[in-house]
This record gives sequence, structure tokens and C-alpha cells, in this order.
Amino acid sequence: MQELHDAPLSDYTTMRVGGPAQRLVIAESIDEIVDAVREVDDADEPMLVLGGGSNLVIADAGFAGTVVKIATSGIEVESDDSCGGAMVRVAAGETWDDVVTQAVAQGWSGIEALSGIPGSAGATPVQNVGAYGQEVAQTIARVRVFDRQSQSVRTLSASECQFTYRHSLFKSSSQLVVLDVTFQFKVADLSQPIAYADLAAGLGVEVGARVPLADAREAVLEQRRRRGMVLDAADHDTWSCGSFFTNPIMSAARFEALESRVRAELGDDGPTPPRFPDESGAVKTSAAWLIDRAGFGKGFGMPGPAALSTKHTLAVTNRGSATAADVAALARQVRDGVHDRFGVMLVNEPVLVGHDL
Repeated sequence: MQELHDAPLSDYTTMRVGGPAQRLVIAESIDEIVDAVREVDDADEPMLVLGGGSNLVIADAGFAGTVVKIATSGIEVESDDSCGGAMVRVAAGETWDDVVTQAVAQGWSGIEALSGIPGSAGATPVQNVGAYGQEVAQTIARVRVFDRQSQSVRTLSASECQFTYRHSLFKSSSQLVVLDVTFQFKVADLSQPIAYADLAAGLGVEVGARVPLADAREAVLEQRRRRGMVLDAADHDTWSCGSFFTNPIMSAARFEALESRVRAELGDDGPTPPRFPDESGAVKTSAAWLIDRAGFGKGFGMPGPAALSTKHTLAVTNRGSATAADVAALARQVRDGVHDRFGVMLVNEPVLVGHDL
């Protein structure tokens, strides 16, 4: 187990901001994770668990405690047949896109639309990672965790994980540290039904069609690259946490109020907010649409040091020299601007450590 002191955390996050960790422990096995967490808890010291760093904005002051970097690896096939599907256990420290790459190569259908998402496999259940009509909750069978309260290793079924839109039991509490995730994939050469209109158009098929897994993956990567959502060290549009705000979900009555507010702001003949109703009667709308119509277009804040992506208004980006304070200030400006104009308070998707909006 490697131990570092005063290590800059900007080196471990996709936003590339964050001050030093008082102590950084790099754990490469489950035993090392458990030992490190127990040691910190026994000493009653602050602890931060770090995966791929794609969903964190760490304060410029750093972290005055121990950061446990999950660096485990391994993809183990427990079973693989056309009837029961493929049961595959993935170590928390595995790079998520490597997992998707292997799934596509092996004919494991169910996560192909999640191609190109940065971060580690162990982080995916925490925020119920999703994109282009898929969520990891649709394929997760169980999650093995270390329970800091009971000081024991536990296995939770998918239902016990309490998955909702970009949320889970793990996100609401730091009590459970993810050790590995078991997925149940369908064994198939074809993707799951394409649920996203732009993706279907890029593939030249109708929504609901199924396509070869490799085709689905490449189409998703193409969509994400156009939006600056595939990591590229040479492209500052990708120095981000991906989508900084979640899409608002509201009651039908609140959405009607939003429509009225938009008409008042933009005129009766102006654009209307996207509406995506669900079975519960709630309505999801587009954070990107609200941000853009509130006056924060692509590239807002340029020339920097923090600005919205030139490719996608949902991404707050580091243009090369931004601090965490710069990132938070821009995100706050956008959030408050949307609220002032449309009465909707956007919620940040990444976790802010040591500061807030």
C-alpha cells in the first residue's frame, strides 16, 4: 500500500483542481482498502474515498485528513450463458470505459450506451451513472461494500441500493465504501433498444431499434466527443466533471409554472422547455436548455480561467489554470442566473469537497 503526503489532488481529478491531501493512501486490494478505512476510523480522522476523480471538485485548500485512493483491478466472469446472462464481478478501481470495452467485445449487452464516461467502476453505483437512455441500475445485480459502522463487509442487492435518477444509498451517506460491483448482462450481439433520438439518428435507425454492440459504442463515443465529454488532455473542454448539473425533475404543476415563466421571459411565440414525463406523473426537463436560455451559452466565461464548454453548456471546464474557487464561482453564477430568470434551482451533480456553491 503506497502512502504519500501533501500530494496535490488536482492530479487525481478530471477537473484538474484541488489542493494537497494531508495523507494519500493508494489501496490496490480489498484488504488494503479495508485496512486503510479501519485505520482512519479508529483514529477518528477525516477521510475521503477517491475513485477516478471524475465527479469531485476538491477545494484549493486540499483535504486535511486521509484520502483513500481505490486502485483495485480485476474483471471476473462468474457465469456466462444465453439463458441467465453474464454475471461479471468488477473491482471498484477498474477504469469504467475499460469495463464497457470488454463488455462490448464479449457480447455483454446493457452498458454500451455508457461508453466514454470517465471514472472508476466503483463510482458508477454511487451516482447511478447514466447516459443515452441507460443507467447502471439496469444491469447491477449486487454491490459489495465495507460498512464503516458495523466494521464488516456486506453485499447489497440492487433493490437495497435505492437507485433513483443520479442517486443511490451510497451517495447519501459515506458509511458504505464500494469494494466491487457485480453486473448481470444480457448475452447478445446487439445493443439494448436505442432510447435516445440523437443517437438513433447518428446510427440511421429508429428509436427502439437494436444495433451491433460495437456500432452502438462508436456512435455513443462520437456523440460524446462532439460534446467534449471524452477525456482528452489536449482539449480543455474535457477538463471537467462532465455534466455539472442534473436535469430538474418536478411535478406537473411546477412544470406548468415554468412554462408560464418562460412565456413571460421569452414571449408567447418563443421556445418552450423540453418536457419528458414519467410514469409517476413527474416531469423532467433539460438543464442545458435552461442554462442556454438564461444567457449562458457555450463558451460563457471565456477566455477563462473557468468557462462553460465550447461544445456543451452543461459542462463547467478548467481552461488550464482554473482553481476550485474559479470553478465554483462560475457554477454558482450559472445556477443563480437560471433561478433568477426561470425560478428553477439547478442541483450540482459532482460532489464538492471542502467548499460549496
